[in-house]
Amino acid sequence: MSFITHFNDVLPYQTKDGSQIYELMHPAKQGNQNQSLALALIPPGEKTKLHTHQKSEELYYIQSGTGKMTLGDDQFEIKSGDTVCIRPGIPHSVENTGQSDLKILCCCAPAYDHGDTNIKDSI
Repeated sequence: MSFITHFNDVLPYQTKDGSQIYELMHPAKQGNQNQSLALALIPPGEKTKLHTHQKSEELYYIQSGTGKMTLGDDQFEIKSGDTVCIRPGIPHSVENTGQSDLKILCCCAPAYDHGDTNIKDSI
C-alpha cells in the first residue's frame, strides 16, 4: 500500500460527468480500503452533466473558484471554503461561474467507480 501520492505523478482523466479528475487516493491504485479522494477541475463556463451515484456518498470541498451547484431540486452558489454533502441517489452537477478553474476536492465512500455514475436528463 502506498501511503502517499505525489500530485506531479498523477495523470488526469475525464469522468462520465465531464470533469477532469486527478485521482489522489483510490483503493485500485494505492490500496486504501473505504474511500477515494480526487481533485476535480472544471474550466470557466463549463458544467458537469447531471448525474447520480447509487452507492457512493460524496463530499465536495471547494478549494478555489466559484460556481453553481445543482443538488436535487435545489440550486445554490458555491465558493472557495464551502463543503457540500451529496447523498447516494441525489442528482447533482456543478457549473463554473467564475473566471478561473473551479477546483473541488471530492471524497467518495465507497470509492469512486465509473459503473456507479448514472447520467440524468437535465432539470
